[in-house]
Amino acid sequence: MMRLSLLPVFAVVVSGSLVLAADWPRFRGPNGTGIAAGPLPRITPQAPLWKTELPGKGNGSPIVVNGKIYLQAASDDGTKRFLVCVNAANGQIEWTKEQPGAKGKTHAKNSLASATPASDGKHLYCQWWDGSGVSLHAYDLSGKELWRASLGSYVSQHGPGFSPMVHNGLVFVNVDDDQHAELIAFDATTGDKKWIADRKHYRACYPTPFLLEQPGKPAELILGTTTALTSYDPQTGTKNWEYPLTWPKGEMPLRVIGHPVSVAGLVVLYCGDGGGSRYMVAVDPNAKKPAKVWELKKDTPYVPCVLVKDAHLFWIGDKGTASCADGKTGKTVWMERIFTSDVTASPVMVDDTIIMISEKGEIATLKAATTFEEPTKVNLGEKVMATPAVADGRIFIRGEKHLFAFGPR
Repeated sequence: MMRLSLLPVFAVVVSGSLVLAADWPRFRGPNGTGIAAGPLPRITPQAPLWKTELPGKGNGSPIVVNGKIYLQAASDDGTKRFLVCVNAANGQIEWTKEQPGAKGKTHAKNSLASATPASDGKHLYCQWWDGSGVSLHAYDLSGKELWRASLGSYVSQHGPGFSPMVHNGLVFVNVDDDQHAELIAFDATTGDKKWIADRKHYRACYPTPFLLEQPGKPAELILGTTTALTSYDPQTGTKNWEYPLTWPKGEMPLRVIGHPVSVAGLVVLYCGDGGGSRYMVAVDPNAKKPAKVWELKKDTPYVPCVLVKDAHLFWIGDKGTASCADGKTGKTVWMERIFTSDVTASPVMVDDTIIMISEKGEIATLKAATTFEEPTKVNLGEKVMATPAVADGRIFIRGEKHLFAFGPR
């Protein structure tokens, strides 16, 4: 379930057409933008490039590194966890590495393997949950374990689902449950802890940090949870700025699953809960004191992440309604019903085309434009909870039991 920043207008990645790297190395691809260069392959469920049965289930997303796909899974009885390597060209499972595990309590839309691996092109970094505690493990690309580090116990009615990211020799994990919260940086080579930033906790949050890069400024590591939207120095953990989230008296503070995005010089955080409450806020990070520019209190996403293109936000809500909003003002440009079923997977974008997938496996493709155009729809024929990956002109979709590939041979 939890997998949950996207294309900054000013420079994390300037436009979808500039995202040229073939790899998809973390949850939602390069820097978590959810964007890849085109062309978009034809998605024909009856004739995929290949379809491979997976050795276990999980809601974590696949990543793609050097022509190989990596994902995490769990056995049906919960006693095993798997790291799986699949050949991206033909769908052959090249190897599977096993970790012991046990069943643990999860939300109905979570799983025992909801984390997405991350890679720096040389190594893999995986968060594992054994049913009680969580840990971070590093592997080489052949599956050889290099180091592991305990992240402690994890207490949440929903179970964990956070994913690591890696940057400049450090691996970052946001460990935020019902009893404690901290952002931790590990040395990617040795597994040594480099720094820990304690955070105020409230209820478990699952976002992966992203890098905010602005011209003439050092890179900032951005993380948003129920209690605050914060910028850190990636190398030291020093806090650059923070925007505390304050909740009106009598209103339940909301949970953050999808990670913040940057648009039109602002950083946008969005959150919600299972009862239907929603909140989105845009913060100016360059003000003398970070300040709210606009906010929305309905019709925004809870679990699915947001896309950014040309100073506009695009999203699909958890109940199947898609929206386009002006990133500068938050004003709705269009809002249209796409699915009648729930959505958990985050949308991705290839060039200017958005791919949205419902939990029932319905796939809709539509233009990322300020004028709404009716989407093209097909049905995968299998339940989908995981966000797809895009690399080398192919799109990889994880269903409940199979991994599907569409694109050229």
